[in-house]
Amino acid sequence: MAVWIQAQQLQGDALHQMQSLYGQHFPIEVRHYLSQWIEGQPWDGIDLENPQEEIKAKRLLDSLIQELQKKAEHQVGEDGFLLKIKLGHYASQLKSTYDRCPLELVRCIKHILYTEQRLVREATNSSSPVGSLMDSMSQKYHQINQAFEELRILTQDTENDLRKLQHNQEYFIIQYQESLRIQAQLSSLATLPPADRQLREPSLLSKRATVEAWLTREANTLQKYRLGLAEKHQKTLALLRKQQTVILDDELIQWKRRQQLAGNGGPPEGGLDILQSWCEKLAETIWQNRQQIRRAEHLRQQLPIPGPIEELLTELNSTITDIISALVTSTFIIEKQPPQVLKTQTKFAATVRLLVGGKLNVHMNPPQVKATIISEQQAKALLKNENTRNDSSGEILNNNCVMEYHQTTGTLSAHFRNMSLKRIRRSDRRGAESVTEEKFTILFESQFSVGGNELVFQVKTLSLPVVVIVHGSQDNNATATVLWDNAFAEPGRVPFIVPDKVLWPQLCEALNMKYKAEVQSNRGLSEENLVFLAQKAFSSSSVNPEDYRNMTMTWSQFNRESLPGRNFTFWQWFDGVMELTKKHLKPHWNDGAILGFVNKQQAQDMLMSKPNGTFLLRFSDSEIGGITIAWVAENPNKAERMVWNLMPYTTKDFSIRSLADRISDLNHLLFLYPDRPKDEVFSKYYTPPLCKDTVKHLFLHLYTLCILYNCIPVYCIQVTTQGRIGKVA
Repeated sequence: MAVWIQAQQLQGDALHQMQSLYGQHFPIEVRHYLSQWIEGQPWDGIDLENPQEEIKAKRLLDSLIQELQKKAEHQVGEDGFLLKIKLGHYASQLKSTYDRCPLELVRCIKHILYTEQRLVREATNSSSPVGSLMDSMSQKYHQINQAFEELRILTQDTENDLRKLQHNQEYFIIQYQESLRIQAQLSSLATLPPADRQLREPSLLSKRATVEAWLTREANTLQKYRLGLAEKHQKTLALLRKQQTVILDDELIQWKRRQQLAGNGGPPEGGLDILQSWCEKLAETIWQNRQQIRRAEHLRQQLPIPGPIEELLTELNSTITDIISALVTSTFIIEKQPPQVLKTQTKFAATVRLLVGGKLNVHMNPPQVKATIISEQQAKALLKNENTRNDSSGEILNNNCVMEYHQTTGTLSAHFRNMSLKRIRRSDRRGAESVTEEKFTILFESQFSVGGNELVFQVKTLSLPVVVIVHGSQDNNATATVLWDNAFAEPGRVPFIVPDKVLWPQLCEALNMKYKAEVQSNRGLSEENLVFLAQKAFSSSSVNPEDYRNMTMTWSQFNRESLPGRNFTFWQWFDGVMELTKKHLKPHWNDGAILGFVNKQQAQDMLMSKPNGTFLLRFSDSEIGGITIAWVAENPNKAERMVWNLMPYTTKDFSIRSLADRISDLNHLLFLYPDRPKDEVFSKYYTPPLCKDTVKHLFLHLYTLCILYNCIPVYCIQVTTQGRIGKVA
């Protein structure tokens, strides 16, 4: 069902959220009348960070305007006349708004479609029994929204109390002025004759006594009002702190953890729209309460009444400043992480975002963000607030960027598109640590002014750890460091401490996640595959998975120490398997044609019970990134059956001829284990045989080449990859 049809069925807060997506920047009528066309366009195929994509965006804008104009032309009748005018106006309006910045239109529509899909999904999940996870998420979101509603009511209540206090104080001041006027009149009686003074004095004294008694009572009442208001603010701030803890310390930290696991191939961390909406609500509520507390302080200064209120207001002001400071500094985040294996002299990108930038009007004075690379030790010192003397561990080109506010999505972000690490300064390494185990981080820092420079915040955020390499050959070991860190880092750790050893099942989870992501397959590592890996890792022969449940693997076993009898580590072997599968074997792995994780003895045991010509594919034990064919056949020298193993094929071999073609070439391979005819499994991947005309054409082409080769001096001939001949300049 079309998203727009489902979106129109939303109710309550979800409907309100959907309606708020539209406005002058993109009218809801355009969404309604062009719903099918809009949902059928390749908006996701446009990279908003690539300026060269502007041509595609411009084509989509022009098409949108044409569709609107066509829709307008087809309107008839009285109602159609009005709609025709309206749609024509929208076409002109959209052209005027986005003609110079068509990528902003794409950004706007992508945001609208994403949000609508999310709202529809949430509404669907809440109305059907989808599972305990979605139920718990819905319950959590409901609790957060309930807390916001309570905060709204409390804030409105204190606003009403503050207005009442202000009104009462203004009346008090009027009465106080009246008492001063009476006192002045009493003082002036001294100049009057005694008879006149005696005539007027009793009345004035009575008035003064009445007013002063009222002022005394009212002063006590005002003091109670002030104390009551302060106590209500204390309650509001306590709830604000609690709500902020849930959003920043639970939800945002979980998002960051998902982002970290996504670096290992885990599911995407998800968008920030919900988190931003919560943070913006927090910002609005905090700012409203801060303004109320400041107004209460102003009223106190305007009319000082002795009592504890001064200390209470000072404490409230300090608390609300701490809360807003925590919000601003915690919501300065890295939306798109830099690559965690970072090669020098290579362009890379990153995006930072302030989740409360729009609500606190930070974008009115766009801040600049600076990126520097620092070492693990410098990161530790930074978090301890130690003086690092602005040291860096290298030089990044194009490391300054101004934050931009996108009106359509309400996001304030800085896109570093062309950074490059020019050089790196390494620290002294510890013990057996190699350069590919040394961790750095990109520090992003800026300064934000909030509320017309009322508050100024220095903000910093650290990227996930990065490993710097200078040559592609280091990529393998650097990836191991990143994988271990992403998988086993604990929240709130000291940079960048990770356990030196982990339980084998934990490592299995990380390896499976990485394998599926690298190979881009839904077929992960089976329990049998993981047992094979455990046997390799621990030099064990046990086939019982339970034997490995409580075993631990150290970092040294993972990627420092070579496997017994080999010159490579466990990780290097595993990474070689992933690379080979990703580049050349993916369809066969997905088809289940490759057993892969089987050792030589297991292969022999499996094949000896099968007919001759049965074969299987297993990853080589002796060579990184190799796969071998094992098959059962007669041994002509001994008149007995035996299992044969081909020399391993590697990427180099498959660059010349594919696995399927090589299997096709080997006539003695008949059945893929256990009993599938090989053509049934692999024929769809065979290279089609050349037809007679093609063969004839190739022979004529080669014949011509031979004639030219004999007629033209060798040094003058250049044959291109397309088979064309030209003279060498």
